[in-house]
Amino acid sequence: MLKAALLLLGTLTLSALIWHIGIDRIYEAVTQLGPAAMLMILLPSLLMYVLEAYGWRVTLGRWAKDVPFWQVLAIRTAGEVVNMTTPTAYVGGEPLKAFLLKRQGVPLVEGLASVVTAKTTMTIAQILFILAGIGLGFWLLGAGGSAGQTITAGLVSMGLLLFGVGAFVIVQRQGMFSWILKVLRRVGLRLHYLESREEKLLELDRTIAHFYAQRRSAFLLSTGLFLLGWLAEALEVFVMIVCLGQPITMMSAVAIGALSVLIKGGTFFIPGSLGAQDAGNLFLLTAFGYGEVTGITFALLRRFREFVWIALGLACLAVVAKGVDRSLSTD
Repeated sequence: MLKAALLLLGTLTLSALIWHIGIDRIYEAVTQLGPAAMLMILLPSLLMYVLEAYGWRVTLGRWAKDVPFWQVLAIRTAGEVVNMTTPTAYVGGEPLKAFLLKRQGVPLVEGLASVVTAKTTMTIAQILFILAGIGLGFWLLGAGGSAGQTITAGLVSMGLLLFGVGAFVIVQRQGMFSWILKVLRRVGLRLHYLESREEKLLELDRTIAHFYAQRRSAFLLSTGLFLLGWLAEALEVFVMIVCLGQPITMMSAVAIGALSVLIKGGTFFIPGSLGAQDAGNLFLLTAFGYGEVTGITFALLRRFREFVWIALGLACLAVVAKGVDRSLSTD
């Protein structure tokens, strides 16, 4: 019920923004973009998906050679469409990725360990990207005014998130699932589902701990690849605004891209961040000196990119699911 109410509120917010700025003005701005410009707008996100798939593949270790890269990319794209289209705080597709890897011959424990560690390295890279964007935002906009206050709030949020991720890494190194089982037992709560899988969970703990202790180069490489993926999002900002006929520097693109990621992450509880993400993008563009038409058109172009990748993700999900069904029928 709450999700439906938030979705309705987001839809009304986006509709009100479009109505306030003017449909005719937005339509005129969009129609100036030809097919070549629309294709250019999609290229940075393709680069982002490829880099992030490599970032995940690195965490697979010796099992990476058993899965062709295109399958890793297809599985990750399928998992991400579940993250984007279901109200699961962007983690619902992670178990699906591990299951689909299992059908490619990767043991479930190894697949789950790679999903956990890749999600961690991606989040660390995301924090670094956002911190860089906040720093550039302070430098370009100054610390005063509403934009400066928003950036300050973002900096505090990132500090808390960085602390949380650091604590999460420590817990992973010490044994995340064994710790959860100990806490549940101490409070007198025993869940049969977890208890019956204790050996598998402990094996998963050992696999994750081994990654952090023995594969530090892979940890750094994965983080670096995900960071490049986030920077590709800044490239997308640059390309979109240039295609809209407006001037922009790469530093401004990084700041806008990073702060946009912060806004989207902070509104994960709204399905698709509908309304909040769009209003946030409009606010960011106006704070950086662009007009309302450019701001809302930019927000709608980012929605267009999301719809394209949702369609591609559903196609990937259909393909890999068909492969799973074929594999199950021959087992």
